[in-house]
Amino acid sequence: MATQPTPERPAVEEGTTDILETALAQLERAASHVSVDPAILERLRHPARVHRVTVPFERDDGTIEIATAYRAQHDSVRGPFKGGMRYHPDVTEAECIGLAMWMTWKCAVMDLPFGGAKGGVVVDPKSLSEDEAERLTRRLAQELRTVVGPDHDIPAPDMGTGGREMAWFMDAYSMQTGENAPGVVTGKPPVVGGSHGREEAPGRSVAIITREMLEYYDRPLEGATIAVQGFGSVGANAARALDSWGADVVAVSDVTGGLYDPDGLPVSNIPTHQEEPEAVANYASDSIPNEELLTLDVDVLIPAAVSNSLTAANAPDVQADFVVEGANGPTTTAAETILTERTIPVIPDVLANAGGVTVSYFEWLQDRSRRRWSLERVRNELNDEMLTAWNAVAREYTSSDELTWREAAYVVALSRVASAHDARGLWP
Repeated sequence: MATQPTPERPAVEEGTTDILETALAQLERAASHVSVDPAILERLRHPARVHRVTVPFERDDGTIEIATAYRAQHDSVRGPFKGGMRYHPDVTEAECIGLAMWMTWKCAVMDLPFGGAKGGVVVDPKSLSEDEAERLTRRLAQELRTVVGPDHDIPAPDMGTGGREMAWFMDAYSMQTGENAPGVVTGKPPVVGGSHGREEAPGRSVAIITREMLEYYDRPLEGATIAVQGFGSVGANAARALDSWGADVVAVSDVTGGLYDPDGLPVSNIPTHQEEPEAVANYASDSIPNEELLTLDVDVLIPAAVSNSLTAANAPDVQADFVVEGANGPTTTAAETILTERTIPVIPDVLANAGGVTVSYFEWLQDRSRRRWSLERVRNELNDEMLTAWNAVAREYTSSDELTWREAAYVVALSRVASAHDARGLWP
């Protein structure tokens, strides 16, 4: 089958945040290790569609503001589109496409019956009052009503959004469709159809994968030293789980700086960024910069803050034995090349933090069956799913001397997505 060439994109300088460029580069590397029909690979280089909408909403002073929103839908061959909806002033169409691609691979690594999507509104959530945020979210649901749905595209919380926004979105969608539709979004409060354990899930999966990774390398979890950049929902839940399992979390940080104690920190007593913004700096009598945390001599470094934390500039100074990605895209391509050359394994985000979308799948199942799961069941099911995914990636990694952990995860994901495309074929 003849295909159109992929449009060339300009080279990206180290340290920039072109997520789409990184996602495409990762796809190409994975494709070099998998036999994939070139036509299928070409389809996967592009999103199925991208929706761009304007979202008018009223400010508290009565003025009308127009926000731009995007919803990128990458691939749905394995099931409905699935992915977060973020509120951030720097949201771009390209970023949403790149993140949607990552969601496709993440769902495939976990073997979930979803495809990848991602969306965002170009707005500073810190500038919104609660009433403004509600009006914006409800209008967003109206503008996206025809492109989302429980069987088509299921948004979830992301940067700048949470259970509150998901509840508003679900309610507005339900009012517009004339029936209660809790399955249109995940990440809702349990009282309106959300799942227990959803908020902690990405961090908990990072902890589970860290535990399994240490076992793979025949390293004890008990007493392992851990540094966590980012003490939000991902970093804090990862730190608290690892601490409860016997590891020593010696450093944590938020946007204001970090806290370091080589004897271990009482992480259960330190408020998360959601519980008390900038609490880490307030708790610390002598804080350290975030950059210093990234280069501490520890067993495991967990970058769980923002994209592009590890770059070519600081990768040579990383002293951790292992890196487990908690954030989406915290390691640039150049940084990973340096870390690989230094024989520092990097466990990728598409595996490590996949607990969020996995428990979102559990929530979707609960909404459709109208049957609630206990927190214990959610945690047990999540543990089982993470172990299954870890074992699949570890088998691929062990079978070849050429693959990095990220490439092994992508090989698993790409093989599954390509097989589904091959089985379904192409509509005439």
